[in-house]
Amino acid sequence: MSFEVIGCQLMHYGPDAALPNRVRGLVRVRIRETFMGNRMEYALDLKVKADCGRVTSDQVRTALLSHAAHQLNKLKARHQDKVPVAAE
Repeated sequence: MSFEVIGCQLMHYGPDAALPNRVRGLVRVRIRETFMGNRMEYALDLKVKADCGRVTSDQVRTALLSHAAHQLNKLKARHQDKVPVAAE
């Protein structure tokens, strides 16, 4: 089983309606996955957020993409094969 990220793109972002220092956005991720000989490529849209206050747009983009990377790392950890561990 393999799980690889082909690309990430920040689709849009803007201020949150309820919280003044929060920014919300959407990141589209292209994923290639191989499972039991079948190879699939698909897009996954992740809702992201960052509490960053008044910063430049580059810093906002970086914060939102890092939140997406954190979500992808959690997803990838669930998809990886579990290695058996000897009992101690």
